[in-house]
Amino acid sequence: MPVSDRFALFRTARFKLGLAFALAMLGAIAVQFCLMYSQMTTLEFRRSGQVLDREMQLLLAMSPEHLDYVIRERSTDDLRLVVNEAGIFTASHQPVTGELHVWPEGLVADGQLHNVVMEPEEGAPYTLRFLAARMPDSRVLVLGRSLHFLNEQKLMLRRASLTTLVPIVLFALFAGTWLSHRALARVKDMHEAIDRIMRGDIHERLPTGTQQDELQRLAASVNRMLDRLEQLMRDMGNVGNDIAHDLRTPLARVRAGLERAVSGPQGASAETLQIAIGRALDNLDQCFAIITALLRLAEIDNSKGRDAFTSIDLAALTRDIIDLYEPIAESEGVELLFPESDVSVNTRGDRDLLIEMLANLVDNAIKFTPEGGRVRVSVGVSDAHPFVAVMDTGIGIHPDERDAVLTRFYRSDKSRHIRGSGLGLSLVASILRLHNAELRILDADPGHPDRGACFLVLFPANEIAKPAV
Repeated sequence: MPVSDRFALFRTARFKLGLAFALAMLGAIAVQFCLMYSQMTTLEFRRSGQVLDREMQLLLAMSPEHLDYVIRERSTDDLRLVVNEAGIFTASHQPVTGELHVWPEGLVADGQLHNVVMEPEEGAPYTLRFLAARMPDSRVLVLGRSLHFLNEQKLMLRRASLTTLVPIVLFALFAGTWLSHRALARVKDMHEAIDRIMRGDIHERLPTGTQQDELQRLAASVNRMLDRLEQLMRDMGNVGNDIAHDLRTPLARVRAGLERAVSGPQGASAETLQIAIGRALDNLDQCFAIITALLRLAEIDNSKGRDAFTSIDLAALTRDIIDLYEPIAESEGVELLFPESDVSVNTRGDRDLLIEMLANLVDNAIKFTPEGGRVRVSVGVSDAHPFVAVMDTGIGIHPDERDAVLTRFYRSDKSRHIRGSGLGLSLVASILRLHNAELRILDADPGHPDRGACFLVLFPANEIAKPAV
């Protein structure tokens, strides 16, 4: 077996997750050991200090003669159980009575607890806690308590920790590997589903399962993305068909008109040729308009930059559009209204794109409004959302068609006689999608849904209307 195959297990995510789980358990054990170790030391120090303080107070309350007797005879007294070492010294640290025959090195008679390491002539050194206090006759009483019990507890703790370390590590490795296997099994299923999708099965989706966890949410998000991609691919196919259909008609008219002009009777007048060429140019212009609109849609959909957005005064921008389209509306016999206001409605966006969006809405409204009709454009703020509304008295849009009119090349039966490519509203939708704005199509006159439409554009509530300066 190659070396790389023998060590393949150690490179798997399953082993790495199990090892990480085991290391985490070791870290928890180490923290627990340190906490117990420190708590045992603190508790024993506190208890020994309390015992020595209490015994010191009791002994100092005795008379000197009785105290000498107690210290001398303490080996047969209960005092031996709580105090391991006791002795009385002169002010110059000379022993008087008791088991202590030498003043502990480093001990100070200040009434405070001191840890002193005792080194006997035979045996290992050991640590005692000493308390030394002066007696009324200037002598010094010294009491000492051994920390041997604490050392035994620490030794037992160390042995117990070392004894349980190997089983805990093995259990942690097993548990971590098992848990990682369960988690990575779902990842493996997702990986296999992704492989099938990459091989061309665009209807395949990631398994979601019943667990409400991060993997389930990730799979659901990827599935929504795949649904969107499938829809885009379907739309792309439909767009190709629509492009072929919409370009075929004007190109066929160009060909037919030119063929008639060429195959006509000899000596066709220049006026006839001019008319044929003019019609051909009109049809070619329609083809170019479709191609230009499609390129513009692709440019907007692929745009990722909102960094160039600036503060836009929607009222001033709308006023510029009204000034541009008033002559067109007059030539079509349509009244174009824009009520003036002293409120400046601001939003953030790309000025050129917003001009293009509003121009399309106003142009559509004029185009689909019969002679003698009216187009009204208004700007304001609703619930902190800046809005622009374009309302007309035209043929209106049926509620069932309001989503469809925003798709490319869609034209309702009522509007097929009107010249256009069916890309204007899809261009508007793309621009508003870039600006995180919402387009609502409503009835201009709720009592007459077939008369008039209202295009309401709601921008994000990121700016507040301010009085114009």
